Formats: sequence, C-alpha cells, structure tokens
Amino acid sequence: MTPLTAVHRSRMERQHDPRDGRRRYGKKIWAGSAGNMVEWFDWFVYASFAPYFASAFFPEGDATAQLMNTAGVFAVGFFLRPAGGWLLGRVADRRGRKAALTLTVSLMSASALLLALAPTYGVAGYGGAAVLLLARLLQGLSVGGEYAAGATYLTEAAPPHRRGFASSFQYVSMTLGQILGPALLLLLQHTLSDAALHGWGWRVPFAVGALGAGVVLRLRRSLLETEVYARDGAGAAGGAHAGPGDRGALRALLRHKREALLVVALTVGGTVAYYTYTTYLTRYLANTAGLPPRTATLVSLVALLVFAALQPLAGALSDRVGRRPLLITFALGSAFLTVPLLTLLARARSFWPALGLSLVALLVVTGYTSVNACVKAELFPTGVRALGVALPYALANAAFGGTAEYVALWFRNAGLEGGFAWYVAGCAAVSLLVYATMRETRDLDLARVTAPPSPPPAGETGATAPASPRTAS
Repeated sequence: MTPLTAVHRSRMERQHDPRDGRRRYGKKIWAGSAGNMVEWFDWFVYASFAPYFASAFFPEGDATAQLMNTAGVFAVGFFLRPAGGWLLGRVADRRGRKAALTLTVSLMSASALLLALAPTYGVAGYGGAAVLLLARLLQGLSVGGEYAAGATYLTEAAPPHRRGFASSFQYVSMTLGQILGPALLLLLQHTLSDAALHGWGWRVPFAVGALGAGVVLRLRRSLLETEVYARDGAGAAGGAHAGPGDRGALRALLRHKREALLVVALTVGGTVAYYTYTTYLTRYLANTAGLPPRTATLVSLVALLVFAALQPLAGALSDRVGRRPLLITFALGSAFLTVPLLTLLARARSFWPALGLSLVALLVVTGYTSVNACVKAELFPTGVRALGVALPYALANAAFGGTAEYVALWFRNAGLEGGFAWYVAGCAAVSLLVYATMRETRDLDLARVTAPPSPPPAGETGATAPASPRTAS
C-alpha cells in the first residue's frame, strides 16, 4: 500500500466515522454562533464599565456630563446596526457566509482592541474620545451583521431535520455573553480597588473581548462554505431568473417585500420581551422590587443560565412539531402573562420568588428565541437570505428591542410604570397575529425557496453560474 493510498483511506475512514461527523457538526454550530457571545460580552462591558472609564476620555468636571458623553458614544452603535445589517448581509449573499462571519468577528476584534488601547484625555485630548467613537462605529457595524450571518450559516449548514436545534445556539451564545460580562465585572470589583478600576482595570474586559474575538476568528477561518450557498447562491439571488449581480442587492430583497415585512412583524413582540426579561430584569428587580443589587444580579445570572440550557431543547422540539406552535405559544404567553408576571416581580422581596417568576417569563420567551433565527432564514432564497434576515431584523431590533429599557424608564419616570407591561403585551399581540397567519417553514427546502421572476437584462438570455466555492461536508 502506497503512502498516498494510506492517506486517502484514512480520510475516507474519518469521513464515515460518526464521531468525526459529530465533531464537524459541533464545530459548525460553535463557529457560527460564538460571535454572538463576543458581541454581547463587549456590548455589556461597555455599558457596565462606563462609570470607570468615562473620566478617562473627557475633561475633568461634572461626572454626570462625562457619563452622558460616554452614553452618547454608546448610542452611536445602535444607529449603525441597520447599516451593518445591510453591508454584512450583502457580503454574506455575494461573497459567502464564511466571508461575512470572518468579517464580523474581525470588526469585533478591532473595536475591542481599540477600546483596550485607547489613549486617555490627559495623553491625547479628545483624540481618545475619537478612538472611542471609532470603536463603537465598528462594533455597531459588526453587531448589525453578526446575527444574520450566523443565523443563515447555522440554518444552511444543518441537516433539514436539525435546523431548529442548530440555529437555537444563536441565543445560547448571546446569553453566555450576557453572563460572562457581569461575571467579569463582579470578579474585578472583588479583586481590584476602585482606584485601580478607574486607572487601568476598565481596560481588562476589552482586552478579554479582543482575545475572544481573535479565537473565534481563527476558528471561522477554517470553516467551509455551506453546501446550500455553494450550490444555489453562486448562481441566483432572488430566484432562478435573477442574475448574479442581484445577489445581496436591495432590488432582489424588494421582490420579497412580504417576507421582509414579516421579519419585522415577527421580531417586534419577541425582541421587546427578550430585552425586558434579560437586559432590563436586573434593574427592574433592584429599582422596582427593591431587591439588593447583588441579589438582583444573582437572580438574573441564574435565570439566564437556565434560559441558555432551554434553547437547544426548544429548538429540537420545533424540528418535530414545527416553528409556528412555539411562536404562537410565546405570543399567547407574553400577551396574557406579562402584566401579572411584572406585577408579581415588583412585589418579590427575596431571591427564590424573584427567580421563580423570572424563569416562568424566560420559559415563555424561549418559544421565540429558540426558533426565530431559522424561521427568518427559511423565508428567503439563498441569494438574498442573509440580507433578508439582516436588514429587517436590524431595523426592528433597533426600533423596539434597543429602546425597550428606555420605554420602561419613561413609563417609570412618568409615574405609570405598570403601563410598560401593557406595552410589552401589546407588542406580543401584534406578533401573535403574524404567527397565526404565517406559513409553517420547518419543511421548506432551502434550495427551492424562490422569488417572483424578474426579466433578464436586455440582450441577455441566460447567465452562467461561476464556479462553486468549497463546500462544507
């Protein structure tokens, strides 16, 4: 037996080894979803460490003004999300899912590194604030595209009967990012003095974020393109009659106006509920229920750990019963249980009642979070799938999810805090109407989702698809 034959035989054996197949499948899931963990980690640590680094980038004086300037820079990231959704969704449809996933995590790594190394006001004047702003611009772009690129890759890379399970890891990784952020904050608060945190300690989480993004980047560079994209995306965008130039183009997305509006509508109720019971929960328990901050933080962390564990279970369930039953269950639960749940949470005076109620709320939200990524990806054809998920989702998330906490605080400051619960329930009711009337997407063949035909360019009777990129096995 020649060495070449031996190598070939070894590769064939690995290809048919079930354990090796499971390892490759696990790598796809981890690589496709891990960027969300880095994204949410970076997003959290900026907001939570702002009191420690605000004075480093702006002139001495009013501490409130320093925080407001820092918060203003933070808000810039939200405005860039839709732009990031459009840009990176276009890259994913034109250049491939791997290219977009690699680009998003590269932007994350660059933004975190800029924050970790940014010069202070005392060294560079407002130059440090300019670096801060640039980092947030890069982060906003990456956040806008990461979700869609990951959702599209996970949905396409999974076997048809496992798409719900695979794409549910989007929210596993997002939740882990939310857990790791406050965990690092608590660790540094217990190990460093307040002076050290203000002096240099605030740079540590951004260095950790840059390192984490670097690890994910290395992992993603070894990924193979999805077979669905390699087979279908390289030749058509909005359908079999569209030319290669339509891939990732807005004109191709406009042929799917109904699906794009559907993404917006089905996102509204879910994103408001998700932000309410994750990012806003700790503040609600501390400010409204009156729990000690550490108790409120512990309730949130434990609830989020359980929530993360529920995602794959619910995703696998959707592969058996369909996506719509879970979405409808979420919308019914959110519409009818939000008001009593938030009312009872406001009266929780200890850890266990607060934890129990939080788990009930997050169990309801799981009906949305576990399946929404694959539902959106399943609505669009290959050549416009990433953009179709990215842009409508980014717009809806910025308008409703990103503003949920501000709306809650507006109701509180107006003396109408109970009104926020009705707002969350109302958003869920809107999405319920959509879930009840939309088609089931579980059994759709991703390669056969098509768009209304568009006429070919003048003088052109057909197009030859370019060579397919390397495919994932």
